Amino acid sequence: MKKLALLATALTMVSGSALAADLRVKAVKAPPPPAFEPWDFAFGGGITNDYIFRGITQSNHKPSVNVYFEPRYNVTKDLQLYVGLGGASISFPNRAAAEVDAYGGVRYTAGSWAFDVGAWGYMYPGGTCHYGAVVPPTDFAGNPLSAECLQNALVNGNVIKKDLSFFEVYGKVNYTFNDNFSLGGNVYYTPSFLNSGAEGTYASIVGKAIAPSAWFGTSGIGMYVSGEFGRQWLGTSDSFYGTALFPNGINYADYNTWNVGIGFTYKVFTLDFRYSDTNLSKGDCNAFTSDFAARGNITASSGTFVTPINPSGVGSNWCGAAGIVKLSADLTAITNLK
Repeated sequence: MKKLALLATALTMVSGSALAADLRVKAVKAPPPPAFEPWDFAFGGGITNDYIFRGITQSNHKPSVNVYFEPRYNVTKDLQLYVGLGGASISFPNRAAAEVDAYGGVRYTAGSWAFDVGAWGYMYPGGTCHYGAVVPPTDFAGNPLSAECLQNALVNGNVIKKDLSFFEVYGKVNYTFNDNFSLGGNVYYTPSFLNSGAEGTYASIVGKAIAPSAWFGTSGIGMYVSGEFGRQWLGTSDSFYGTALFPNGINYADYNTWNVGIGFTYKVFTLDFRYSDTNLSKGDCNAFTSDFAARGNITASSGTFVTPINPSGVGSNWCGAAGIVKLSADLTAITNLK
């Protein structure tokens, strides 16, 4: 009997071991991590009731459309190189056909930190010079004006160059605290803002709060609140924009700008509602923008927009408060086209 009991115990142990081995063989293995894909591209577009750039309308407070295409190369999962091409409809004093953007840079992430450095070119083809006939045919500093400039004049007396194209270099940093909140900062610099001859430096802080996904259940809808506060520093223009008091150029007014808004997302779509404003006066705004729609006079009874750099007295509302509604779609090849 003892021998039979020992044999039964041995058989049970072998059977148990075999069953355990069989279970190990049949266990489901974890799927392999997704393959690293170095190439990607983003593209999209949007429509807005007003194209606002740093607090100033680029579309005369009229609707604008934009598109972009951005190839990307992921050197590692944390390091990305990118270039891009975009365009937007505008309404400028020189009647440029459109805004065409070309840009490129490097993005790097380190934990919760994200960095972005690059350069951005703004091109405005199809413009026409407006100065008006003057005798002698020179600006206030005595520099000759082209025949085209002398043949064209804006009704309000503002002047504008044919080519307003310029470029900026920039650096951005963003810190993500959690799935719902992030804070960042941006700095841009150009040696000649809008080809005016005036240096420009723009710095801002941005924040974004994303609503918890539980708020909308399984609907796929997302919501966020975001805002920005920035300051634009500007230097002195060249003589083309000079006045009798400042023949070699005017020192544009620095200004603050801010915006705050709420947005809703669904799949690749975003609907954004935003308020934007600046502290630029109507007179200084006119001097900076050469607004073709600027109006006003210098009589005391009807008010005046005269400033040291805006002797004409006409005022522009291009830099004031604005409500913005924008619908956009943004896609990437890896995420949306597979």
